[in-house]
Amino acid sequence: MNSEQNNTPTLFHQTNNGRIFLGDSLELLRSIPDNSVDLIMTSPPFGLVRKKEYGNVDANKYLDWFRPFADAFKRILKENGSFVIDIGGSWIPGQPTRSLYHFKLLIMLCEEFGFHLAQEFYWWNPSKLPTPAEWVTVRRIRVKDAVNCVWWLSLSPWPRSSNKRVLQPYSDSMKELLKNGYKAKKRPSGHDISDKFSKNNRASIPPNLIALANTESNSYYLRYCRENNIKPHPARYPATLPEFFIRMLTDPGDFVVDPFAGSCVTGEVCEKLKRNWLCSEISEEYLKGSLARFMNKEQIYSDESLNYDYEVNGENNSNYYKIPRPGILWNGADETKLAQDGGRKRDNKSKFL
Repeated sequence: MNSEQNNTPTLFHQTNNGRIFLGDSLELLRSIPDNSVDLIMTSPPFGLVRKKEYGNVDANKYLDWFRPFADAFKRILKENGSFVIDIGGSWIPGQPTRSLYHFKLLIMLCEEFGFHLAQEFYWWNPSKLPTPAEWVTVRRIRVKDAVNCVWWLSLSPWPRSSNKRVLQPYSDSMKELLKNGYKAKKRPSGHDISDKFSKNNRASIPPNLIALANTESNSYYLRYCRENNIKPHPARYPATLPEFFIRMLTDPGDFVVDPFAGSCVTGEVCEKLKRNWLCSEISEEYLKGSLARFMNKEQIYSDESLNYDYEVNGENNSNYYKIPRPGILWNGADETKLAQDGGRKRDNKSKFL
């Protein structure tokens, strides 16, 4: 992260493939040569309306704060490289409506700095608590906020990528279709489903919805922090998230940068996948905890690995998350009338069901 302090970056830790720097990430970015980075993979402090201990920026000032970083990213990124940013939304203070800051950021990056939106992804965290509590569990006028936007950007309309690196198992319905066959024909939507659709490729192309629970509770990282009286970073993304993009968008030996490293999850993934990497973080406390990710080769990625517990052609798909269809609990039309004030007045008698 960056702050108002002018902290000269210093080397904090080094591995076979990467380096961690403590200090001002903008200063560090200035030292990286032009057109030398294959992927910028990061989750910056979100633009929130309530201050967090990891130094988030006010949503209203977010674009001005981010502009120097966007300038640096454009300079260091290769023409066929990618910039992936995980960013959560926020709510307008005192009312149940959303801030547009992360959408404004995307538009700014494309229109002001010349990035292309290769694709938007949405990270759905099934384990996320029902927040914001006031609107979701108290007044019951919104549903829980459980999705982060992940913007995949590039300087060229043709960044290097391959979805063959991130395939997922066939669904039960697809397996049934392959087993029993189907009639090739044009659908009402206009899509022409040919007989080539019956080819068994052993895996399917994933959607741009990433279903990934963030449920780390007893990893080596957290145990190390507890044992050494270190405050863990409170807003870590799960290792599977950066791994998805690092696999799809880079080759072994490519150069990956994370300027808002936190506990250096990106570096840990790159180390495992043999990518060269550089991470920067302004909090020494968080970097002390990050050392747990690089204690030794056996420890690296031992707790948050992608050792899938299914086989592509197997029956065990326990890593799949399923979203209940919207009407699963609908029961007739006998419903309480909607509040005419839209929930403006708090009803302290509200119950869960």
